[in-house]
Amino acid sequence: MKKGDWEKLIDNLIKERILHTPKIIKAMRSVPRRKFLPENMKSYSAVDTPLPIGFGQTVSAPHMVAIMNETLQLEVGQKVLEIGAGSGWHAATIAEIVAPHDAPRSEWGHVYTVEIIEGLAEFARKNIRDAGYSDRITTIHADGSIGYPEKAPYDRIVVTAAAPDVPQPLTDQLKPNGIMLIPVGTVHLFQSLIKITKSPNGKIKRENLGGVAFVPLTGKYGHRS
Repeated sequence: MKKGDWEKLIDNLIKERILHTPKIIKAMRSVPRRKFLPENMKSYSAVDTPLPIGFGQTVSAPHMVAIMNETLQLEVGQKVLEIGAGSGWHAATIAEIVAPHDAPRSEWGHVYTVEIIEGLAEFARKNIRDAGYSDRITTIHADGSIGYPEKAPYDRIVVTAAAPDVPQPLTDQLKPNGIMLIPVGTVHLFQSLIKITKSPNGKIKRENLGGVAFVPLTGKYGHRS
């Protein structure tokens, strides 16, 4: 990868109005995808497409991470649950927003990222540690389709794999005034990005934000193999 390619990619996402919030732009610039890829994929890190990371899984395209982070309305101090750690990159971009270095540690939020594939959880944990995020991100090897009740409820939940429907445990673990993003659809990449908003009284609003393509969610509330 030529020096400056990542900056050019971020600049293009800004020009396209995919990125527009300063703190999210700053986070995306601060966390280049290259640090979270297998060696044979590092030279493709600034290409705006999903990339294979082993175990039949992919890391999301930068534009999709940008869209999801913008839609989540992330703020300093929030507790975030991510389902599908992958390489750890998406979690790191979120951590840069909810627990930035320039905020006092007492104000930091935290990211809990759950990965069902043990080898991938180990890969994510190593990448997160090497990139300096272990104090802001906890990586858990478990079935993310049931959430992570040990640290619930969460201000935000983001799911990076497509479910057949919205798992009830995830809705239950979302705080009032919370937001969840989850791809919903078939295993064959015909999916919609669904935004779930929980009102102060617990009422659920569901919005379809359009078509997406994610690997299938597995586990109790995921797709059956």
